[in-house]
Amino acid sequence: MKIYTKFGDSGETALYGGTRLGKDALQFEAIGTVDELNAYVGYAQTLIDDSDLSDLMARVQNHLFAIGADLATPTTHSKASEMRISGDFTTEMETTIDTLSAELPPLKNFILPGGCPVGAILHIARVVCRRSERCVVRLSRETDINMEIVRSLNRLSDLLFVLARTVNCRAHAPEPIWKP
Repeated sequence: MKIYTKFGDSGETALYGGTRLGKDALQFEAIGTVDELNAYVGYAQTLIDDSDLSDLMARVQNHLFAIGADLATPTTHSKASEMRISGDFTTEMETTIDTLSAELPPLKNFILPGGCPVGAILHIARVVCRRSERCVVRLSRETDINMEIVRSLNRLSDLLFVLARTVNCRAHAPEPIWKP
């Protein structure tokens, strides 16, 4: 199987089902930003030694891939309902946030992105997640999408924040404090 098709050489590409749009369409901006987030999560995972966090990162990556598939599937497609994400992983993230937060010192100040290298990368993933969320919200004003994606990305940014704090805490890396 060849990796290149040449179908996109004209500046258009296809959604699941064959609908063609310009590569600069907001739908592809949203899909691409989620893909970028997935790459940062994958990069962070390669640096995590704790198996519980590494396993969580693998689940996050699979969920992000499912979000991309959901965004790429028009609501009119015959398999649209099969491609929609549910709220199950969002609920799992909430439970995980609560569990991880219990091992962290309470926040008394605003913190700056940083700490150990993987903590800093998780903060980058967090801000890319927020950008993904903004792209998806803009897309929702143009076309019908699964709004669970917005809820899920919102919760994921919270999870990534807590993960950054967790890896910093476990590495005994101080969190940089904002000094106004």
